[in-house]
Amino acid sequence: MSDFSEDIYTEPSADVHTLNNLGPLTGMAGIWTGTRGLDVKPKADGPRKQAFVERIELQPIDPVTNGPQLFYGLRYYIHITKPDQVKTYHEQVGYWLWEPATGTVIQTLAIPRGQIAMASGTTTADASSFELVARRDSTAYGICSNPFLEHAFTTVEYRIKVDIHADGTWGYDEDTVMLIRGKDEPFHHTDRNLLTKIGEPTPNPMALQALAAA
Repeated sequence: MSDFSEDIYTEPSADVHTLNNLGPLTGMAGIWTGTRGLDVKPKADGPRKQAFVERIELQPIDPVTNGPQLFYGLRYYIHITKPDQVKTYHEQVGYWLWEPATGTVIQTLAIPRGQIAMASGTTTADASSFELVARRDSTAYGICSNPFLEHAFTTVEYRIKVDIHADGTWGYDEDTVMLIRGKDEPFHHTDRNLLTKIGEPTPNPMALQALAAA
């Protein structure tokens, strides 16, 4: 039996002021930097640790509906380098979405290695900590990779835990589980960082005008 209504077309009313409706994502809106990132990645001779510096921008999008479904969210761009280097170490784009009706948080991500994923979890609107997961064998929240990655570094699970702190910072711990060709045990490719705000979010200018006129 489906959890969804037979009416798949009627849209709910939405508030154009996204920043007031982000639920647990509220503390993540804005522009952030992190200088204490740590990446543990696979190499031929075993795991290798790499420090990294990160800049992430999370900007509010207007409310999005799929018929009766309603999301509020943040569009994000991540740029990561090694300390004191110019060359990009990692780049990522996507959305963080909050569905108030179900308490669902979604992260979509795309990286220029020919890989995309969508992770989800449930929490409360006032939560300061939550966890999302994507699995390769899921058709709803899953992972899709190019043929070489499927052959050599098969990603079977992606998990991210977010903690938003009372001092205004937030951090994350990621665990990407891979089956590496020629290795017997799964490899846990982990990343973590603590982020400090360096800029405020920029709402839709028309939404700001509507708020000022209210």
